[in-house]
Order: sequence, then C-alpha cells, then structure tokens
Amino acid sequence: MHLVQLNVHPLKSGAIRPVRWVSVLPSGLEHDRSWMVVDRDARMVSAREVHELFGVVADTPATDPALDRALRLRAPGHPDLVLDHPDADRLPVRLFSLDLEAVPAGPEADAWLRAVLGHDVRLVWCDDPSRRSLEPGVSEPGDHAAFPDAFPVTLASQASLDRLNDWIAETAVERGEEVPAPLPMCRFRANLVVDGDVPFAEDDWTDIRIGEVRLRKGKPVGRCVVTTIDPDTLETAKEPIRTLARHRRSPDGDTLFAVHLVPVAFGRIHVGDEVIVS
Repeated sequence: MHLVQLNVHPLKSGAIRPVRWVSVLPSGLEHDRSWMVVDRDARMVSAREVHELFGVVADTPATDPALDRALRLRAPGHPDLVLDHPDADRLPVRLFSLDLEAVPAGPEADAWLRAVLGHDVRLVWCDDPSRRSLEPGVSEPGDHAAFPDAFPVTLASQASLDRLNDWIAETAVERGEEVPAPLPMCRFRANLVVDGDVPFAEDDWTDIRIGEVRLRKGKPVGRCVVTTIDPDTLETAKEPIRTLARHRRSPDGDTLFAVHLVPVAFGRIHVGDEVIVS
C-alpha cells in the first residue's frame, strides 16, 4: 500500500493544496489548518455557512516553497494578498464548542476576506497549537492541533471511496434516479490518501507508518454536510451523506468515512511512500 495523495489546507475550509512532500509535526502536517476565518463574534466560519471559502486559495511555504512570507491569499477577481505572521495580542475564538485563542491577522486581511466572501469576517492565526488539547477518551495527554475539526490528521482510502461510489450508484438505481458521476476524493478533504485493495480496512488499523513518520489512530471521522457541497459549483446535493447513513452509520448516529490520526513520530513524507499498518 502506498501514499497516493498529500493535501494541506493552510486556511480552514479554503482550497485544498496538494503537495508532493510535507513535514509531519506533533500538530499534524506543517501549516495545515493554521489559519481560520471567524465572524464578528469570533466564532469559526467554515464552508458549511459560506460556500465561497472553498475558492480561497491559501499558500504557505509548506505548499509553495518559493513563498518567502507567512501566507498568500488568492481569489478570482481580486488582487493577491501576502501576509507575515501577525504580531498582536491573542483573542478568544470559538471552534464549535471549543474555547481557543488565536492571533488576529489585522485589518488588511479582514478587508480582503470581506470583499471576497461578502460577509463580516476576520482572519486569525494559531501561533501555538500546543494550547489546544484533543478529545478526552480518544486522545492522550500532549496530543494537540491547530484548527482542524477534531484531530491533527485525516486519512482516507481510495478503495473505500470506490466502494462508496458503487453504493451511491446502487442507491440511485434503486430510487429510479440518474446515476451521478463518482464523487472525487476532494469531497472528504483528507490529508493522506492511500490506495490499498480492501474497502474500509482503515477502520481496524491502530498504527500507521509512512517512512520515518508514525501515526496513531484516534477515531473514525464523522461526516457532515460539507461533503455534500460541490467545491467547484458550490451546489449542494444529498450524497454522500444519504448513502453513508445507510451503510456507514455509527451507533451514535454519525456517518463515517476516513479516520483521524495523531502523529507520534515525526519527519517528512512523500507521495509514493510505502504505508505499513497494523
């Protein structure tokens, strides 16, 4: 089994940035979800509420090694914005039910995002991911992350996506609907994508090794309506949640696809690396 995709998301809910290699740190892939958009009450804003966030392309030196500043933001019809790490007092922010702290990026970044998104929003940066502890009961002391929903890293399997697309096609036939085009992996915004040949084998993995990097399984990923939004057209449909609810529903009602991971040994990984699991 091999690593076939590597994806970094410097801006939470922003455009996916595929890379050929990346450093894995205790907090996850370098610079992954280290910036976040919040509303006027300092609550997280994601593509759930503002679909247009999918079109904001955020790069850092981890996604574009030629970049010599902390962050570059791009969006169609707007000038690029290049920023340094902000030097300001931290402010309280809210990520779902979590009370966290972040550094405001400043008025220039806020004005740019408001012009692009058409909402009263601000940009914040996580200067120290170690301040955030992870979910009790499925994490260990010292586990931490910046602004992902739950855990530092997510892993998905191409074999699992192929099976899901088969199920979606079967559901459409049963309902007398037109069979949709297969869903792409980008709907699930995974950091790591592996090939493999057994669908949903990742459910049973506890330890994943990729080169010098080792990751520990946290828990399965419960999926939300973000997966139903086409990142290109921004249109919303019923899949994949409808079919996941039929085939991959947990006892507590979550619809499951992919797994959360926590790094426990760190280093650099590359597309094409062998993946060893137990």
